[in-house]
This record gives sequence, structure tokens and C-alpha cells, in this order.
Amino acid sequence: MKLQQNTRLALFSLLEFAADPQRQIPAAEIAQKYDVSSHHLAKVLAELSRVGMVQSVRGVGGGYRFTGNARRLTLMDVISRFEDMQPVEGNHAEVTPVGQALNSVLSEIDAIAKASMSSITLETMLRIVARQQAASPTPVSK
Repeated sequence: MKLQQNTRLALFSLLEFAADPQRQIPAAEIAQKYDVSSHHLAKVLAELSRVGMVQSVRGVGGGYRFTGNARRLTLMDVISRFEDMQPVEGNHAEVTPVGQALNSVLSEIDAIAKASMSSITLETMLRIVARQQAASPTPVSK
């Protein structure tokens, strides 16, 4: 499953916020870490704020902080906010037996991917990140 940049930024940001939910992180810090435009990231964060996953804190020391529940918020909860999850419209080739068979397999793959993303919470992702950091103590640089 290939995710759009907005979706990836939302996931990166939420994982940063959820890792330390008491900390307010400036958007510029995340933008710099992931080498993206602050303006572009601001649009993603505005959507996350609108749906109550993060809270915007203004003023000196402001930024964003996580307000969701990392134990319940799944990757699919986030992905579905930014991705069109509707099945792709077919073409006339899909009325053939080969086209129908291929469409059936691709639909099944999509369903498996959605089920997997629906079962992985932010808390699970944070544990995976921690394991990877422990296994690779040298920081990864861009």
C-alpha cells in the first residue's frame, strides 16, 4: 500500500506526539526532522487537530500535543482521514474472466491490508520503533 505524503506526515507526526504526550512539539521541529515544508505540515496538523487527535497550543513554548488514545487509535483511523479508501473503478477489461479474477485477488489484498492497518495501534507502532532503536543505537541521518 503506497501512502500519500499527507498520510505519511500525519503518521510521523502522531507517532512523535504520542511518544511523549505531555510535550508540546513545534510543527517546525517535525518539519525539519522529516525534511518537509512547515506550511505543508501545518495543513496536515490542522486536520489532525480538527478531528481531535492533536491539540494546538499557541504562544511561547507552543506547538502541538497528542490528545488521542494511543492504545485505541489505529493506523487505519489515520490513513482513512487522508486516503480515498473507495475501490478503484474498473474498466471494460474487468468483465473478462481474467479481469474478474485479477480484480478479485486485488480486492482481497486490499481487504487484508485494511484489516492489518486496523489492528495496529499507535502504541504498537511505538513499541516497534523502540525495538528498532534498541537494535540500532546509532542515529539514522538523512
